[in-house]
Amino acid sequence: MAQILIVDDDPAIQEILAAYLLTEGHTVIKAVSGDAALPLMVRADLVILDWMLPGLSGLEVAAQARSGGLELPILMLSARSEEEDKLRGLDTGIDDYVVKPFSPREVMARVRVLPRRAGVRHQARSGDLLLDARSHQVTLNGAALELSRLEYDLLLTLAQHPGLVWSRERLRERLWDSARSGSSRVVDVHITSLRKKLYDDPERPRYIETVRGVGYRFKDDPA
Repeated sequence: MAQILIVDDDPAIQEILAAYLLTEGHTVIKAVSGDAALPLMVRADLVILDWMLPGLSGLEVAAQARSGGLELPILMLSARSEEEDKLRGLDTGIDDYVVKPFSPREVMARVRVLPRRAGVRHQARSGDLLLDARSHQVTLNGAALELSRLEYDLLLTLAQHPGLVWSRERLRERLWDSARSGSSRVVDVHITSLRKKLYDDPERPRYIETVRGVGYRFKDDPA
């Protein structure tokens, strides 16, 4: 059983989540602001973190936790439902995202699987493709692939969040120095190179799908 930190300035949300967590045998710590949450995170096994908080926002709390080396799982709660908001959260280092209003049962289901998912944060697997972020190795059918640093970073970004659509601009801002990279065409060039090394047919992709007019996403389940 885990010690779970709930960070939310709404007492009703805190109480209902605490009741569900206690029923499942967890212990609970509470904070009502981002500033109060930071020193408590070192005591927690998992954090349920609201985006909109007094003082530091949930995003700022997550960013400071990650920059300080904390690897505990972070589940963010937010009324923001746009995909761009979810991408911002993932960029900051959160592990999962639940949109308000939410079902407490859904939150509990995420809490059950999140430690397991966070434990493999440094790996991404899809069929016969395996990426290891610690060793910076990529294997396909057991054979190592020779990727450039940018190709590797691009593939890992997509593979760690299957099904999520990344715009070309978002990928360029995340992975390249925008002052030097020019247009988002640089993303297309690297995607083309990646597909060749993965033997991935863009017309019938197994790994990287093109979302026309938007960008790219990694398939949830390779065919």
